[in-house]
Amino acid sequence: MPLFGSVLRILATAMAGLIHGTLGYLDWIAKQSVPFTATQESLEGWAALKGVIRIPATQASGTATFTGTPGYALPAGTILVRGDSVQYTTAADLTLTGTSGSVAITASVAGAAGNAAVGSVLTLQSAVAGIVSAGSVSTAVVGGADAESDTAFRTRMLLAYSAPAQGGSQSDYVNWTLAVPGVTRAWCLPNASGPGTVTVWACLDAARASFNGLPQGSTGSATLETRSASATGDQLMIADALYPLRPATALVTVAAPATQNVNVTLTSLSPYSAQVVADITTALKQLFLTIGSPLGTKIYPSDIADAIEGVVGGGGHFILSPTSAVTIATGSIPVLGTLTASA
Repeated sequence: MPLFGSVLRILATAMAGLIHGTLGYLDWIAKQSVPFTATQESLEGWAALKGVIRIPATQASGTATFTGTPGYALPAGTILVRGDSVQYTTAADLTLTGTSGSVAITASVAGAAGNAAVGSVLTLQSAVAGIVSAGSVSTAVVGGADAESDTAFRTRMLLAYSAPAQGGSQSDYVNWTLAVPGVTRAWCLPNASGPGTVTVWACLDAARASFNGLPQGSTGSATLETRSASATGDQLMIADALYPLRPATALVTVAAPATQNVNVTLTSLSPYSAQVVADITTALKQLFLTIGSPLGTKIYPSDIADAIEGVVGGGGHFILSPTSAVTIATGSIPVLGTLTASA
């Protein structure tokens, strides 16, 4: 009797399925047993052992301006809608004393999508007597950040395992800063302005994507710090988060990295097309984001060549500039300036 269609074939198929499921489950258990490969609640559990908690999504806030008839009011809780259907609510009553007025607004849903640039048009979801339905963002709506991804969360957790808290070491400041909502990169320079001083630089690549990830605000210290001027904006948010964690006598300054353009000129690029140039642009931006540091960085032509090679593969190119290492000043990070490419 042929095996096809026989009882033995049916039993073999069923047993293979059961064994496959069992071995798959054992494989999943093995992955959850170490922090390097754990997922979901197991990842959260491993991180909790080191006091690392996933950063939740945060809501963006700012101000909007509306016009209308003097004396009429826009109530608190009024829903405003952006052109892409993202919603905001007014945080207070706005009574017009003239023909226009500004009111604080908050994104209805947490996440980076709630950030909005000055001038973005907001429309009343429902008409309000005496108020023109279309208004605009008058102070950038910022502070919105998505919940921390598994990749970023795992990176912070592994840092906590590999660099345990030292009571204020250089790595401590980096880990503390990365735990602030929206922060994706951080660096620390001890004794930056003399003994007992610490300078921290940070980037918020998602929440400040329209600003190349740079914090928006001014350099300074925490609100409660009496020995130095207070920071503003994102820098103040970070400084206030670091203040209760730092060693008691440390004077911590939070700053946004400056940017230093690196111009790249290529010739004999093969294959050559607009798409290849666009892909090289993306690769170079990723290179600078990966290796850039305000603690001092050098960009070597070989780094640039490797990034381009990842795009053109078996093709070819010559780098006309830079022809030697580009030194990035302390306090600055490299960004791609002008990319010039020819066939």
